[in-house]
Amino acid sequence: MPVSIGYVTRETATNLWRNRLMALAAVLTVGVSLSLVGTALLLRQAVNNQLSVLNANVNLQIFMRAGASTPETNAMRSLIAETHQIKSYRYLDHQQSYEDAVQLFRAAGEPAAISALTPATTPPVFQCTLVHPGEAATVAHIFDGQAGVYHVAYPAKSIHDLASLSNILQIVLLGLAIVLLISAIVLILNAIRMAIFARRREVGVMRLVGATSWFIRLPFMVEGLLQGLVGAALAVGIVLLGDLGIKALLHRFPEFATAVVPSHDVLVTEILVVVTGIVVGVGGSAMAVRRFLDV
Repeated sequence: MPVSIGYVTRETATNLWRNRLMALAAVLTVGVSLSLVGTALLLRQAVNNQLSVLNANVNLQIFMRAGASTPETNAMRSLIAETHQIKSYRYLDHQQSYEDAVQLFRAAGEPAAISALTPATTPPVFQCTLVHPGEAATVAHIFDGQAGVYHVAYPAKSIHDLASLSNILQIVLLGLAIVLLISAIVLILNAIRMAIFARRREVGVMRLVGATSWFIRLPFMVEGLLQGLVGAALAVGIVLLGDLGIKALLHRFPEFATAVVPSHDVLVTEILVVVTGIVVGVGGSAMAVRRFLDV
């Protein structure tokens, strides 16, 4: 018995309408779970972009003591020049270091700290750019304890904290998404089961007149596919709106502009969301047909 598009469309629509509440619940669950999947993937990409920029622009800052002598400063300058891991450096004297500190404290809204500073008490600093940012800790060890050095700083802790926070958020989002995806599969399975039960007499008649297994199964499979696909489309819209909202927010904070996820990566994520929705829909309906439809 040949399968026509019109037949499949009519039967699928009938099944969906009969179990519309169950189908709606399945679609919403798929949409929410895949939204979490998409959000986790975009979060991972955004944090990786930001970490790449931070790693590429690591400045090893060597703070000299406020009372460091000229010979100590010159010796430090020579040691920096001889250190092959350092690509370039910039020396800020007391006045320049003071002006930089004032700008930072002003941006942070700490006028009390500004009033406590003076050029004489602000330590001069060597700002070094590394050839390989991953060697920051090793290079810092070279300068720690040298004559006239007060402190050696690099943003390794900030980078580590950002990466750790990102990993925790991804695990939480993906964990919730997996639980919801399992729930979505169960809902789709139950929706198909109810559709099979409602049409059990029709299925029996079709078997008697020689209908093939695929002729009977296809409308139920398409029903699950549509539920997964509509849920995925809902998730695509949510993720896209979220991405647009985040981009608008980041434009207000130029220092985080590098965290914006490129359109290409967003498109790849959306495609992955759609494919996952199709797999969930087809998988749930296939399990239902295999278990509850005796053909």
